[in-house]
Amino acid sequence: MPRSIAAAARILWEYHLVYDELVPSDLIIGLGSYDLRVADRCAQLFRLGLAPSILFTGKAGNWTQGLYPSSEAEAFAARAEALGVPSDCILVEPHATNIGENIRFARSMSPGVARAIIITKPQTQRRALATVKAQWPEISALVSAPLTPFEQQPTANYPLDMLIAEMVGDIRRIIDYPALGFQIPQAVPDEVLRACDHLVAHGHDGHLHAKL
Repeated sequence: MPRSIAAAARILWEYHLVYDELVPSDLIIGLGSYDLRVADRCAQLFRLGLAPSILFTGKAGNWTQGLYPSSEAEAFAARAEALGVPSDCILVEPHATNIGENIRFARSMSPGVARAIIITKPQTQRRALATVKAQWPEISALVSAPLTPFEQQPTANYPLDMLIAEMVGDIRRIIDYPALGFQIPQAVPDEVLRACDHLVAHGHDGHLHAKL
């Protein structure tokens, strides 16, 4: 990969990270995706006593059609159970197809929850934060992800080119979605905009028009 592409991709990666400081909460919410490490992180936080239950949400999206024999949420729940989380401590929401639905459907299943830990892929943290602030504003939400470094985020099913395309597309959503009420506005530094434009100019635009 050309050095300029790698550098631009890393700028976007760093921008998308949040990693709030985590404190005991009412619920852990795992957003479904191709990345089962999200389920691993949810199970780890459950075992640490940070919440008494986990809600996994997700049907299938652009990246997971046909990846699992069932929904993302069911696949994540099975993974968490395999890691020792009791089944009666797991809730499953198997219908959401995008982050907005993840948050709205989780909200409808979680009456009385005052604080939740939202776990998603590292590069989706900023979008998750902006979405929950807009669509579940009454909750105290902490956003985090698996502690995966940039170099290890690509997988066999989701190589580096797809990761870069996702990060580029999410910059566009961070810019456009507040006007639609999907997310709160967030500042996007000029350095990030330049990096995004550089990646688009070099063909990393496959996620710009995907519905998410």
